[in-house]
Amino acid sequence: MLRKLRKKDKGFTLIELMIVIAIIGILAAIAIPQFTAYRLRGYNATAKSDLKNAYTASQAYFSDNPTLTVASASLTNYGYRQSNGVILQVQTGTMAGLQMNSQYNTTVAANAQLYTVDNAGNIQP
Repeated sequence: MLRKLRKKDKGFTLIELMIVIAIIGILAAIAIPQFTAYRLRGYNATAKSDLKNAYTASQAYFSDNPTLTVASASLTNYGYRQSNGVILQVQTGTMAGLQMNSQYNTTVAANAQLYTVDNAGNIQP
């Protein structure tokens, strides 16, 4: 009689379910830090790309207006489109002393890198 009942029972035991949940927890513990690192690299790449584009737009601006000072608002007329979440600041807007900073919004990405470009196009870090 007991064997007949056991053959009809289908499903997983409690131990099997606990093992599966433990394996899922271990995989999640490995994957979540990797995911945040990938997101931070993406945010930093976006900020650096925006800074390169802003530098290119500033050079186009200076080819038309070599004696004027560039501002971040005037770069949009020369092809610069700011990405969502990126903060661009023009520290010195003259042709000889150009310096701009770019960083992804630190409220979204707490460890976002600050990038700086000079008048020669050198991006730091």
